[in-house]
Amino acid sequence: MHPQIPDPELKEFLDYKVRQYNTPSFIEGDPVSVPHRFDKQQDIEIAAFFAAALAWGQRTVAVQKAGELMQRMDNQPWHFIMEAGTDDLRRFKNFVHRTFNGNDCMFFLFSLQRM
Repeated sequence: MHPQIPDPELKEFLDYKVRQYNTPSFIEGDPVSVPHRFDKQQDIEIAAFFAAALAWGQRTVAVQKAGELMQRMDNQPWHFIMEAGTDDLRRFKNFVHRTFNGNDCMFFLFSLQRM
């Protein structure tokens, strides 16, 4: 069993974390920066989905890999999802981020097309 943190200590700790993470400067180096690159709600949602799926490991690598996915979608993720054919999905075949591979990526894209 874990020891309980007294309420004032917990509040102080959580307030510290809010100050640490709830700032615009935190966004820049975080995977959440990827959806911030877009203006259209549909693009933001798809970029956020992929950024969240890849948000493990080093933050800088996750940001870079999520950005790479957006580039492979011609930086128009919603349009890509809506219009991509089987041949278009093949451009993701060699994508790798940790254990997330090209087949996983193509499955995600294929599944999003059917929603």
